[in-house]
Amino acid sequence: MDPAAPSSSPSSPQLGRKRTAASTLEEPLTPKRHCSMDDVMRRAPAVDAPLPVARAASTLEEPLTPQRYSSLDDVMRRAPAVDAPPPVARERVYTYYETLLCETCGSADSEDDLILCDRCDRGHHTFCLRPIVSQVPVGPWFCPICAPPIQAPKSFPVNERKIFNFFGIQKDEQDAQAAECKPSKDARRRRKRSHVMHKKRRRILPFVPSEDGARRLKQLASLASALTTSKTEFCNELTYMPNMAPRSSNLARLEVGGIQVLHKEDKESLELCTTMQKRGEFPPLLVVYDSQEGFTVQADGNIKDMTFLAEYSGDVDYLENRANDDCDCLMTLLLSANPSQNLVICPDKRGNISRFFSGINNHTPDGKKKKNVKCVRYNIDGESHVLLVACRDIACGDKLYYDYNGFATQEIIMTEIDKFL
Repeated sequence: MDPAAPSSSPSSPQLGRKRTAASTLEEPLTPKRHCSMDDVMRRAPAVDAPLPVARAASTLEEPLTPQRYSSLDDVMRRAPAVDAPPPVARERVYTYYETLLCETCGSADSEDDLILCDRCDRGHHTFCLRPIVSQVPVGPWFCPICAPPIQAPKSFPVNERKIFNFFGIQKDEQDAQAAECKPSKDARRRRKRSHVMHKKRRRILPFVPSEDGARRLKQLASLASALTTSKTEFCNELTYMPNMAPRSSNLARLEVGGIQVLHKEDKESLELCTTMQKRGEFPPLLVVYDSQEGFTVQADGNIKDMTFLAEYSGDVDYLENRANDDCDCLMTLLLSANPSQNLVICPDKRGNISRFFSGINNHTPDGKKKKNVKCVRYNIDGESHVLLVACRDIACGDKLYYDYNGFATQEIIMTEIDKFL
């Protein structure tokens, strides 16, 4: 044996390494075996098996309760049939509000002015309510039926001195003014003219006060009670207060389309009525209180057609300043081509009996039957004024109604207010 040949001892580390390397190359690769579905199912725990010990011994103090989900049978058992009608409550609410009508006029028009009572859920138009609501209330609102009863206001004492002081009547000047109240001979001759001509011209007549002095005091006491309860100061003419519209803004020539000018004879009748009122003689009108309608005015004597009853009085202000006013008796005074110059009369602080006249919806048959007073704007000495005149004969005891805030005045006011909001 050649001593230079390498040793073939099995203990040789080089041989060991070679054999190991040779064995790894010569042996075929064994493919990896993946778990079959049978293996997975075999190793999976049974459905009713308890939770693993490690999960049960978790940080939670109480073991988790497995949730039970509704099965498909439970869902199908509780589900309504395909052709079943909708629930009764849902059908009732839908049909009720879709067919909601005003309880007063029976109409569903003017939805923006239809308000619901927070107790009975009935609908009422703002202009159909008595007294009329100027705008939709912000907070809770109850209809006249559901609203709590209001106590009758305290009556003003029927005392001549107190009544005269309240209305500013000067007793010493009554005799001097009595002569001025007598119509002139020319006026008497004009009234004796043809009855047909008088009817055709439709002139304003002065009112005839009650002859009984005690009855006149009772009429004035009723008006004083209403004004005192409303916290309103008596004022029988238009007033122009600081920080409101000045008198210079009330120019009749600014009215869109113009205003009819008061005839000379009508102006004389108006002046005669003003003189009588200054001496304590007013139209035969009585202010009465109703628990649902509030203060209303009724005739305390027979009143002829075209008789002057009152001038609408109060503070004159720009309409844009009253956009958020909740006063229910605003009256249009002037509608200018410039909306910022529109004027209204606000009798909430100062006013007379005109603010207690009942408004009527003159666009319904019942309203037209009740209407017995008309509201007319006149150009008097270059200024706009609002007069209330009887439009038919009124019997004693009849309540006075006119198209005040129904569709004529209130619609104009609310339309103009919307332009500023």
